[in-house]
Amino acid sequence: MLNLDRMELSLHRLRMLRELNRRGTVTAAAVALHYTASAVSQQLAQLERDVGAKLFERLGRRVQLTELGMLLAEHAEEILGSVERATMALEEAQEAVTVRLTAGVWASVASGLLPSALTALAAEHPGIQVRTRELAPEDTADAVRDGTLDFSFVIDYSDTPMPWDPGLERAVIAVERLHAAVPTGAVPSGTMSLLELAEHPWILASPRSHFGRAVRVACQRSGFDPKINHEVGEQATALAMVGAGLGVTLVSDLGLTLLPPGVDVVALNNPVMRTVAIAYRTTAARRPSLQLVIDAVRAAAAELGLGARSPLP
Repeated sequence: MLNLDRMELSLHRLRMLRELNRRGTVTAAAVALHYTASAVSQQLAQLERDVGAKLFERLGRRVQLTELGMLLAEHAEEILGSVERATMALEEAQEAVTVRLTAGVWASVASGLLPSALTALAAEHPGIQVRTRELAPEDTADAVRDGTLDFSFVIDYSDTPMPWDPGLERAVIAVERLHAAVPTGAVPSGTMSLLELAEHPWILASPRSHFGRAVRVACQRSGFDPKINHEVGEQATALAMVGAGLGVTLVSDLGLTLLPPGVDVVALNNPVMRTVAIAYRTTAARRPSLQLVIDAVRAAAAELGLGARSPLP
């Protein structure tokens, strides 16, 4: 029986309900929210007790929402949206910004941009705390859309533009070149074409990743398919394998901070370019804290000679 007279809805549990509705399985919702599946199941069971009605039905491995569950999930979207708008209104009304933001990052951004950006931000605006969560670049935008992150760093390649969610906006931070990373002495110094690497063994990320797909497309447009001997996801791992003489790869400007011994970096005549941006929900565009973070990261990129302010389409 519905507990309408004493029902108190937890925002925490409503977020779990929203993710379950979006993703269809408890496991997928748990991954999105960075909880265990058992923790999400327990919280959803408590939500049913709070409401006093059956909200879910199991269909094999999937969980289907009942009519009441769907009704509550629809209102959860509105409730959580209202909470976000109220938070922004309170932030705008403060003379000094005090807030905690969670950002999605990947290795080269975390090592190449964030240390100087967050140090400067802390000095000028100590009330803004930025926490980071390392994700694959192709996963960060989804986490922002779903509300798991306040903002994230995203990439877009010149030859392989990525699909974009209309509910998100991007602020351009930097424009990077990709360079050839080869074992020391493997190729002449100076510049080279991508085609000159055609006969070398390659170390590259999976084509399911933005980086792996973009490099494959660039090689194919240069007239060859790379011979991939080692498929690895982490750029630092790929560079370590280059340093051991196991093959070649490409590395971005920010990725140069990850170089191990034994690697030569050679400029490409026609380099692959990529744009680094900060993605955030359109509803968060007016948040003072977000704009201050964007300004700090842009300044850090400009100090490295990678600054860019042009809008993305």
